[in-house]
Order: sequence, then C-alpha cells, then structure tokens
Amino acid sequence: MIEEVYNYKKIEKYVQKYWINSKIFNTQINNNKKKYYCLSMLPYPSGNLHMGHVRNYTISDVIARYQRMIGKNVLHPIGWDAFGLPAEEAAIKHKLDPQQWTQKNIQLMKKQLCSLGYSYDWNKEINTSDPKYYKWEQWFFIQLYKKKLVYKKKEEVFWCSYDQTVLANEQVINGTCWRCQNTVSKKYISQWFLKITNYAEELLNELKNLHEWPKKVIRMQEKWIGKSQGIEILFNIEDYNNEKIKIFTTKPETIMEVTFLSLSPLHNFIKKISKKHDFINKFLKKIKKINILKSTKEEHNYIGLNTNIFAIHPITNKKIPIWIANFVKQDFGTGAVMSVPNDNYSKIDYLFALKNNISIKTNTVLSKGNEININHNIVSKKSLFNNDKNSDSLTCTKNNENAIKILLEKKIAKKKTFFRIKDWNISRQRYWGTPIPIATTNTGEKITIPENQLPVLLPYDDRFEENNSFNLLKENKSWINIEINGVKAKRETDTFDTFMESSWYYIRYTNPHFEKNMVDSEAVQYWLPVDQYIGGIEHATMHLLYFRFFHKLLRDFKLIQCNEPVKKLICQGMVLSDTFYYIDTNKRKHWVHFNKVKKIQCNELQTKYVLKKNNIEVKYIGKTKMSKSKNNGVDPALMIKKYGADTIRLFMMFASPVENALEWKENGVQGIFRFLNRLWKLVYLNQNLKIKLYELKYNQLTLYEKELLSDMHLTIMKVSENMHNSKCFNTTISSIMVLVKKIESFNINSKYSLSIKYLCLTNIVKMLYPFTPHICFVMWEKFLTQTQSKNIDFEQWPRYNTKYIIKSSILVIQINGKKKAELKLTTNLSKNEILKELQNNPKLKIYLKEKKINKIVFIRDKIFNIVIKK
Repeated sequence: MIEEVYNYKKIEKYVQKYWINSKIFNTQINNNKKKYYCLSMLPYPSGNLHMGHVRNYTISDVIARYQRMIGKNVLHPIGWDAFGLPAEEAAIKHKLDPQQWTQKNIQLMKKQLCSLGYSYDWNKEINTSDPKYYKWEQWFFIQLYKKKLVYKKKEEVFWCSYDQTVLANEQVINGTCWRCQNTVSKKYISQWFLKITNYAEELLNELKNLHEWPKKVIRMQEKWIGKSQGIEILFNIEDYNNEKIKIFTTKPETIMEVTFLSLSPLHNFIKKISKKHDFINKFLKKIKKINILKSTKEEHNYIGLNTNIFAIHPITNKKIPIWIANFVKQDFGTGAVMSVPNDNYSKIDYLFALKNNISIKTNTVLSKGNEININHNIVSKKSLFNNDKNSDSLTCTKNNENAIKILLEKKIAKKKTFFRIKDWNISRQRYWGTPIPIATTNTGEKITIPENQLPVLLPYDDRFEENNSFNLLKENKSWINIEINGVKAKRETDTFDTFMESSWYYIRYTNPHFEKNMVDSEAVQYWLPVDQYIGGIEHATMHLLYFRFFHKLLRDFKLIQCNEPVKKLICQGMVLSDTFYYIDTNKRKHWVHFNKVKKIQCNELQTKYVLKKNNIEVKYIGKTKMSKSKNNGVDPALMIKKYGADTIRLFMMFASPVENALEWKENGVQGIFRFLNRLWKLVYLNQNLKIKLYELKYNQLTLYEKELLSDMHLTIMKVSENMHNSKCFNTTISSIMVLVKKIESFNINSKYSLSIKYLCLTNIVKMLYPFTPHICFVMWEKFLTQTQSKNIDFEQWPRYNTKYIIKSSILVIQINGKKKAELKLTTNLSKNEILKELQNNPKLKIYLKEKKINKIVFIRDKIFNIVIKK
C-alpha cells in the first residue's frame, strides 16, 4: 500500500472495502445535529453508467462529503427508477422477465457506483418496482380517487402502434416515437388523469419562493403553467341561430379592430360543419397529418381555410369571417381567438393573413378624447359606432374600454383566467409498471381495491420467454377477473406512468422500511425539505413540476408539512464529446466513435477527418451530448480502470462549472492524473513532517514563511466560500492546485517551515477529500494523521484565520531592467525588507549572490529593479 508511486488500483480497492464493511455513511435521525439532505435524481437501471451519471453523482457526493465535514448530519441516499418501457423491451428482446432483467442491471450499476466511491447510505436504497414501495403509491391513489382528484376520461392522444402505448407530447419528435422512431398516430382512448390544474395557481405563485433554483427552470415552469388572464366574448354565428363561438383574448382592447375569427381544427363547431362540407373535412385530414408530424417547414406554418361562414361582431354587428387556423390550440383557452392582423397587435395574425391573402387593416386606432385617428384621418367616435345602438354612450368615453364594459354588463363577455397546463395523464398501456388499484364491475361502476389487498401485484408472465406480446395484462384473464366483497369485477389493465414513482421517492428515502404508513412522520419532519437536489434541466417541465405537485398533494393529506420539496437545485450541464459520421453508398448515415478517427492537416487553413482503418473521410459536427445513438460516448468503467475513480471525479468537477456543458477531453483527464501523482509524491516525501512539528510563533517567522501561511489561509477562505455558497467547484480545485504548486517549490529555512508545510499538506488533503476521497483517505491515514484512531471521514473542514492573511500585491522583479520574476509581496514592506526577501528567494538569489548592487529603482506595488555591476 505505502508505495512511492501512486497505485490507484490498490488504494481504491482498499478504501472501498473499508467503506462497505464499516457502513459509516448510514444515517439516523440526530436532533443534536443540523441535518442536510443531499439528493441526485435516481437513475434508471439500464445496466451501465454513462458519463452524465458520473457527473451528476459526483456533484452530489462532493457536496455530501463537504457537509459532513462541517458537522452536519447528512442523508445521501440512492435508489432505482426501475419501472418503464425500456426494461420491458429489453426483456422481450432477451426473453427474460422484466424483474429479472431489472435486478441484474441494478446489481451491475450498484457495483459501478461503488467503484466511484460515492458515500451513499445503502441502508436507505429503494427500488420503485418493489411491491413494498409501490404499495403506498397505490394506497395514495385510492385516497386521491376518493377526494375526486383523479378521474378517467376519453381523450385524443399520441399513440405509438409499435410500443402499444400513449406518448406524451414531448415524446413525439417530427411525428415519430422518441424511442422506436416509428410514425405515431392520434387515438381516442380512456385515460386516467390527476388534477394538477387544481394546483396550477399555487404551483405558479410559489415559484417566487424558490430563490435558490436556476432562473431558467423558474421561467420554463412559469411558461409551462402558462397563466393568462383576459376576456371571454360570445360571437353569434350567421345562419346558426343556436350556435355561439366563445373566443378568449388577453387583449380585449382590440375588439374594434378584429377582422376575422380563428378556430382550432379541433374546435367543436369546426367538427360539426365538417360533416356538412367536404372541403372542410379534406382540409382537417391534411392538418391532422401536419400537426402529428410537428413539421417546422415554412410551408406548414400559418395554414388556414376560410369556412365561408360568418360570425357577428357583438358591437358593430358587422360580419366577421370564420377561419380554421393551425396555429390555434384547442387545449388552450376556448380554441378560438379573434384575429387582428396588425403587426402592432399580433404578429401571428399578421403573418397568417399574409399567407392566406386575407385583407389587412393598415390602420392603427389611437384613441384621443372624442376622436380617433384612423390612417391619419380624424373621425368622430360617434361616426365609428353609428351602426351601434349603444353609440351614444360611447361618444364621450374611451372607445374600446367602454365597449368591453358594455359587453361585460350585457353578459356577452366575462373575465376569465386560463392555464396552459393540462391535467396529468398517468395511464400507460404496458405491463412493466405499477398496477392501478381500480376495478370495474359488470354494471360499469368503478371500485377501488380494498386497502387490505394492497399491493396489487403484477402477475408473473412467462410469455416474455415465448413471444413479443405487448398486452400481457389485458390477456391475463385469471389476473383481470376478480371478486371484491362478493361483486365480480375486472381489474384496470393500465399501469402508472413512471413519473408517478419518481414524484415521491425522495420522501420514502427518509425511512424506506416504514411499514405502518406511506410516510414516517418523524423522519420527514426531520429531513424535509431536501437541501440540495441535482439533476438535468431537461426535467424542468415534467419531473421537476410533477414532484412539486405531488408534494402539495401529500401536504394537503397531512402526510408532510412543508410547502415545497427542495430548497436548492443544481441543473448540471451535459457531457459533450467529438461527434463524427459518414454516408455510405446507400446514403445511410453511420456514426463513428472519435477513437476511430484521425485528423489530417491538408494545409495551413484546412483540415479533414478520416477513419484510421481505411481513410474514408468523415464529417465532424462538433461536440454534442454523449449518446449511444451518435456513438460518441465514453465508458466510465474503462476510464476508471485506466486512470482511477479519483481522477475521473476530479476531472468532472474541474473541467467546467457544474451548470455548463462539459467537454470530454482525455488529455484533460491525463493532466488531472499527473496532478494526483504529483500530490501523492509530495505527501509521501514529506510524511515525516508530522513527527517534527513545532508550535508556531508568528513573530519569529520569516516573511517567506508568513507568505505561505497567508496563502494557505487565503486558499481555505476562498475554497470554503466556493464550497458553501457559490458551488464554484472548478475554481475551488484550481485554488488548491495553485497552493500545491507553491508547496512543491517551498524550501525549508527553519524549524517553523516544517510545521507550515505540514499544515499546508493536511489542509490540502482535507479540502480535496470531497473530490478525491480514496487517495486522501490513504494519504491521511498513512502519512499525515497523528492519531491512528481517526480517519479522514471523521475530520472537520479546515478553518482559516484572517489575521494571518497578508495584504499583498504583484511586484515585477527586474535585474538591470530585465524581468526575472513576478512575486506576490506584502504591500507595506520597505525597500530593504523586499531586498532581503529577494536575496533569500531560491529563484532570485543566484542572480544576486556576491553581486554588488549599484542602485535600486522601486515603484511601490509595481516594479523593483536592481541595478548590479556586471
């Protein structure tokens, strides 16, 4: 173990074995300590970690270890988001039960996580596919059902015929399924929904209290919730006496400028008239195809059709043409808007009118007194409203405001608030998920599964070994047909969206073994809210919104007390790498791993990339997110084997600020590896310092020694600030590296130099411990600690003292006018004191030894020029 050369394989194996056996990271409630709950989003057990995982979990581990060192009781758990379609597809492919496939992957990934030295409390590990976990999810669903916060209805949804399941809007990319790339369709099916809209106002309002969440996430959730306050106005329809169209507008002041109504292709009135008019029906089929494709092509923007039917303006009684417009969304507002094709009011209306040759009002109406300026022509308001029976009341008031007032009074209009967010569809038509605890009787009545029969277990099905059937629950008659309290019924065959499991797992972590209830009230009272959460920004409007909603549901059922689940949120950036591809003779694209590519310099300005094997030219598209699909990933296991876990951890934290994208560069990894080798050698060569310690007497220190002591305290101060508040981990590591470099060149001039160097080494190892725990553990245990009863896992974070921090400036040192060095020196030193320091400086004394100094030119805090006789 104690070798002069840094042997990371022996070190990491030794330390990890100790951590596993000692279980020192297991956590209990301790009311005598301040708690800290540090959490990363739980992984899906796909079988292999990728570099995105490594970055996420290294960030959380660095924070957790630091918080322990400053004296807090830290909960740092891990678990598995184990249900879902990928596991089911893999099970079908490999002819295995999904449970077997999932458990196999969990064991593999657990081993990989341990190889990185993460300080998890494995006693609190959860698995969302474990019946002990999802039992309580089913129980809570029943409580929600009783309170009418969950319901089932038919709705048109995106449907993947290959995967045989509903897809969320975000999972449809250019009309294809994000998983299998097959073309999707629209389908009306019954779905279960949670009433997230009941909480839309609170979810929006409480965003202002999330002071330590990224502003980008806040903006994304605000937009997704999408509160709009405006007016709903009724328009009569010519020749349709019993029909009215409700439009919603956030700009009611444009009522007098409307020139046509725009209706969604899915609007009920459009569906009705399409049955009578073939040209409308054909248009709707065309629109449906384009909408599914979600094309961004210019020709698919602002598509519309004139229905040749007119609405009646509620003020002027003029006829307003009704158009079908593909930009109007049926799921927002009323699915109908009044259009004002004027660039000052609505650019969309304006572009739609241009595209469809609708006449555009070029007038901008500006109200002033009792007159209105229309195209620079002054007309009276009375003349404008001469066809309106209420014109007398309008002539002496502000035009549009009064018009709206009259509409409100006559109940032709009413104030309305709409939210963009829709109720959460929690149904999935697949086997591998949590069964929904509902059954339907022969009379069509829905009944809940009795609580004493929970959990509703997934039935084992050996047909995974036989065929590729997707509807295993629907086909399992013995499981479907049940009897509840003497009533025959059929089980619900949909399973929960896996976002359900990930919406409350952080609560179950506080005591996953609690059997009396869904929530251990004592544990959540102590641990919640989560102090630090780490995960990707791609979850901003799904998971990060869903679990805020779920948290509020649990609060309203008195299971928890706080209003929000998380205090601080870090959204780590993606890990990027070089990405290449080539097109074969059949015009198929092949993605090529960067290790198989070489760069050729054609000339000074031009380079090209070719395959190492056969010199086929490849296209370089820059650095993109690591992914299997683009064949540009890096296997963490191979990198750990090559450089060690500490090297990979430190590179991940050093190469970029955590919120930014990280560019994978193996030469950067090599640089970190060299640094750790230098550090090991430095500590190894100075291991005897601990037996030669002297109590420091500051007034007896040389300036050279005082400066290093000052640098040490200044580094601790900067690093502590970065670790505690700003989370600038990359600059933290940089500061430590600078101090290491100074110690490497530090010469021992007195007995106190020994103590200062030892202090610096011990504090460096402590500060690096959260980043590189294995090497620091061994350096501390074998070379630095003075008490064998302790290891670094129990050490406190180093403290700084500002009285030892010297105010200094950079002084350019010249000899005979030629620059020799830049030194950081105390600002108030005299000329003679500076000269004495230079004469003792290892790098400069060779120039000054036995030399006669003729003159010194000293410009304070800038230049110190020594003129010597040649």
